[in-house]
Amino acid sequence: MDLVDYVDRIWDGRLEIGEFHTGSPREEENAARLHADGMSQVAEGTWMWPGRSNVAALATATGVLLVDSGEKKTAPLFMRHLRELTAAPVSTVVLTHGHPDHVGGLFALDAEADLAGLQRPHVVAHKDVERRFHKYERSYQYNAIVNQRQFQDPTITWPHEYRYPDETYCEDHELSVDGVTVELHHGRGETDDATWAYFPERKLLCCGDFFMWVAPNAGNPQKSQRYVGEWAAALRAMAEVGAEVLLPGHGYPIFGHDRVRAGLSDTAAYLESLESQALALMNQGASLEDLLHEVKAPEELLTRPYLRPVFDDSEFLVRNVWRYYGGWYDGNPARLKPARDGALAAEVCRLAGGPGVVVERALEVERSGDRRLATHLACMALLAGGTDAAVVEAGAGVLDRRAAGEQSSMARAIFAEAAVRARRPGGL
Repeated sequence: MDLVDYVDRIWDGRLEIGEFHTGSPREEENAARLHADGMSQVAEGTWMWPGRSNVAALATATGVLLVDSGEKKTAPLFMRHLRELTAAPVSTVVLTHGHPDHVGGLFALDAEADLAGLQRPHVVAHKDVERRFHKYERSYQYNAIVNQRQFQDPTITWPHEYRYPDETYCEDHELSVDGVTVELHHGRGETDDATWAYFPERKLLCCGDFFMWVAPNAGNPQKSQRYVGEWAAALRAMAEVGAEVLLPGHGYPIFGHDRVRAGLSDTAAYLESLESQALALMNQGASLEDLLHEVKAPEELLTRPYLRPVFDDSEFLVRNVWRYYGGWYDGNPARLKPARDGALAAEVCRLAGGPGVVVERALEVERSGDRRLATHLACMALLAGGTDAAVVEAGAGVLDRRAAGEQSSMARAIFAEAAVRARRPGGL
């Protein structure tokens, strides 16, 4: 595949976003096709391993420097393609953050070095990667559950052992690796331990998950705090370094100074708009409910091929702005110390005349076009309806159709998983 031509077609809209984005139904198919192509040269002495999470490989005078190590399950294939390219040892690995799909290949790299009797790669990361690993070691069962739900795959597991970095830094750090200079910069965005790396001699920017060819994953409803404003600030800083090639953590390279700058600047503007709108309302005393219904992403930016809300949802980003600046209390005193959802649902259904009445009303509201209200009513009926098959099927059907109507894969997966759960013994 001609990678430059392929990216051109994505950039100017000749390829639909759904054909290649992270989280698309064809993601595995696309990843398999790209893996078959092996390493793609993106600049002199520089290659990219494409897939769900990318790896950059840079030739040095006597070895190889990697940015990230990819997933554990694809590490053997990556290593085979790397060795088709060069027999030089991997001397250094820079981690952009501590997510398992970016660090999972480190054990394979260590094993290769051990087998050859060579020194293991020197792994460099921001200091908070170590804290992230500690957190994952304590919560790996929970992370498996939420990722099974997010990706609709009950086979997903979450690692509980990690290869820790050999060297960490705080804010900015410069490395010289066998004649290659790399400038490391800390930023907070999808994670609090993120690094973006710039190689000035090659005008190459490796930005990790700060850019992923989708609207930023800064809202994820099942994950820890993400940083909307600081993400934008990091993108603004990257846009100023003069990069000619951008290698993202997911998706395809961007070639050319103007395109690199546009992609970074537009993504920053998207984030800045959501945060500024949300803060303006918060400073007026608005509730979280007000923010969720009044803050809107700029329409002109949503037309960009790299800013479609196909993975995360701008509404979820607004929630993270609220959480960052305002905590978890949403302004409704009933939810400060709430009753159980099931108890509230049972009482509302009793007042209405039973779960069957409520689910019928959910269907009427759904037909009128108000899917949000219909979902509330359907969930109340499901929580109060017990094993009534008609209530279960009608309520689960509302959730099925809500899932089908969502653009972001996160929202779609959560609604779809709830529909599956509603039909099982025990229900919601």
